[in-house]
Amino acid sequence: MPLEHIQDVLSISRSQAYALVRTGDLRAIRVGGRGQWRIELTQLEAYIQRAYDTTAAEIATEQTTD
Repeated sequence: MPLEHIQDVLSISRSQAYALVRTGDLRAIRVGGRGQWRIELTQLEAYIQRAYDTTAAEIATEQTTD
């Protein structure tokens, strides 16, 4: 999937999507002469699952400190 599709799926800006790729949070490859970014669906799904896991852990931590 092109980076633009990721923006739509996650409802984020282009710069936010690019930052996810640059930091390695979302694995991607560059293809073609213009260096277009592409992300496999499995990588997007894995990123989303990690985000859910992180959120659940944060909520659990907040609940134990309240």
